[in-house]
Amino acid sequence: MGFLFRVRLASFFAGAATASIAGFYLLYRDYMLSHDAIAQQVNGIYGTLDERYEALNRRVTALETQKEAEATESAGASG
Repeated sequence: MGFLFRVRLASFFAGAATASIAGFYLLYRDYMLSHDAIAQQVNGIYGTLDERYEALNRRVTALETQKEAEATESAGASG
């Protein structure tokens, strides 16, 4: 009777180990898929943000140039 119990116990632990490994693999795969999806979204947002920053920088430069031109005209007209 003891031998049969040991075989059943060993089979149970082998099954539990196999299920644990399979569960870990599935969770790891799900984690990696989620990580890749989030990384793609962040890269997309970063690209959009970089484009917006460059556009804003061009606008500020244009306004500064315009302001300098107006200041030069007003200084030339008054002098």
